[in-house]
Amino acid sequence: MRKHAVLVAGTSVVAAGISLAVAASAHADAPSPVVGHAYVNGNTAGVNTVDVLDRHADGSLTPTPGSPFAIGGAGLGAGLGSQGAIQASPDGRFLLAVDAGSNEISVLRLGRNGVPTLVGQPVPSGGVEPVSITVSQAGLVYVANIGAGGSNYTGFRLNPIGKLIPIPSSTVAVPEGSAVGDVLFNSTGDRLVGTRDNTSLIDSFTVAGNGRLTAAPGSPFPAESFGPIGSEFRPTNPSQLFVSNAHAGANNGTVSAFNVSRAGVLTSIGASPYPDGQTAPCWVEITHDGKYLFVVNTASANVSRYLINDDGSLTLLGATAFIDGAGAVDARLSPDGGTLSVTGGSSHVVSTFSVHDGDLTELPNSPVALPPAGSPTGLVVQ
Repeated sequence: MRKHAVLVAGTSVVAAGISLAVAASAHADAPSPVVGHAYVNGNTAGVNTVDVLDRHADGSLTPTPGSPFAIGGAGLGAGLGSQGAIQASPDGRFLLAVDAGSNEISVLRLGRNGVPTLVGQPVPSGGVEPVSITVSQAGLVYVANIGAGGSNYTGFRLNPIGKLIPIPSSTVAVPEGSAVGDVLFNSTGDRLVGTRDNTSLIDSFTVAGNGRLTAAPGSPFPAESFGPIGSEFRPTNPSQLFVSNAHAGANNGTVSAFNVSRAGVLTSIGASPYPDGQTAPCWVEITHDGKYLFVVNTASANVSRYLINDDGSLTLLGATAFIDGAGAVDARLSPDGGTLSVTGGSSHVVSTFSVHDGDLTELPNSPVALPPAGSPTGLVVQ
């Protein structure tokens, strides 16, 4: 009897061990929980769409059920060559997306599970072919239009229910053919810049309380190399601006660093522009702590990494290649700064890298495919 009892006890222990192993395996195989979403402007001809991806705790992205979602206006179905074709409101409740094919802006309310719903009807952009949007912490919105007969910057206010209200007399004309690549506010919302890709100029403005713009003395400023496109103010210093220079030729890419005075005057920092030895650096993203800058080299299919020194000068750390980064067109960090996602426009993918200070490592399940229709551009990560 005693021997039988020992056998039963041993069997129970083995069974318990098997149960624990099965439970552990099931836990290991369970999908990583959804903690946020990523949004890409599909720039789809006809009815424009937004591609929505679930963002998981491990950094991976998977398509949200029902994606892509129609947003009312029309895309072009061809590359926009811009940064910031879709943006989020400061409170994260709304998305603003350019509809470059219908000269409109769509405002989308984000509901449960990150699904976007059009607010009212798309709003005229105030010009022709809108390509870039910027939103200040106070809800002031500016859009860059680049099309013939309506190339300009135009201002709006985003009210609490997601309605875009045009600001009277806010439109500032830009010479046709300038090809504005990016328009953006600094973190305090008192300065705004726009990059002119084709003519290698940078517009700089101060922003009044009524939302209107005043050109800085000397604006537009000559870029420090050919083809300024992507740009970003340092999150921790609203007076430091960084601009990519895309069109100096093979392996001649650079990033410029500027101090921006209270009056909006741009002055070069240190030995700017700073070479990265790559081709066509186009899209710029800076870590939330202001310590590192990433620039996507569209023609080299890699991401250059810089250290930002206290004075705003840059130190090149190296470059990280994509698994598949053909035609990359925008880059954004996750809210916690732990991952960097990049839209591959011509390859219809989103690539995601883990971020460790100034180092990048592409995730094992990257890239994730986007729908083949359209020409995806612009990216929001929440």
